[in-house]
Amino acid sequence: MQRLARVAVLDLGVTEMAQRVADELAFSLTKTDSLSLVNRAQARAAARGVGYTGSLNLTLAEARDLGAAIGCDFFITGEAQTLRRTSSARPVYFESYASLFFVSARTGKLILWDQPDAEAATPEEAERILSEQLRARFDRYVEALHKAQRDERQEKLAALERDGDAIIIEEAPEEDSPAAASFRPPHPFRRLRPAYTAAAARVEAEATVDVLVEIDAEGEVQNIEVIRWAGYGLNESVAETVRRMHFRPAMRDGAPVPVRFLLRYNFRRPVKQTG
Repeated sequence: MQRLARVAVLDLGVTEMAQRVADELAFSLTKTDSLSLVNRAQARAAARGVGYTGSLNLTLAEARDLGAAIGCDFFITGEAQTLRRTSSARPVYFESYASLFFVSARTGKLILWDQPDAEAATPEEAERILSEQLRARFDRYVEALHKAQRDERQEKLAALERDGDAIIIEEAPEEDSPAAASFRPPHPFRRLRPAYTAAAARVEAEATVDVLVEIDAEGEVQNIEVIRWAGYGLNESVAETVRRMHFRPAMRDGAPVPVRFLLRYNFRRPVKQTG
């Protein structure tokens, strides 16, 4: 019989509302017989023990290390807040939202990001509606975890089957290394800037997205792997942008070669215009 996947729910902030959302997620997990909830206090202590302070912008290695410390298969982190909003088009209102990050402890990948939100005339009503949305979406969250578990199992089996047959693609060397002497890195014909998404703007998120990009000997993008994720649709924004780019191919001793190299995109909240 297959072992149940162990899921940890980490803190979503320090406010009462954030604690309540985390508690609701954890309680819902205890009601499903297909997943196992990691003790909340133990998960919190383990996360703090490895220095985790709530970052929502982790590398794959950082996420794997965090998951290993907790002793889980998946963990849920994020933030939840209720904010007072003003608008020239309507009276003062309140918005409650939860930015939820579902992460695989084995791969470190962000397997799902979601941001349910609710608006109402009072904070209590906004939070009540948000709770209803979370309950309505819970089955989707469970299925995403099960799908990730199935996909990881298949990927592991596939890796075992092709062991020794994988095509080795050269990593772009460091600029000051001996290997760089006869190497020219790929260069885009035109640099494109990924969009700062509306979801990121809503919470004024700042993040870095790192992707490993495989370029073939013709300069075309063959594969993209996010190795530092951010959520808020920023990962998808970066991947979509990179796929639209065309490159002068990497050169080794004057001949074009396939290569894997790092691209980094820093997202900062837009400066608000005044006056």
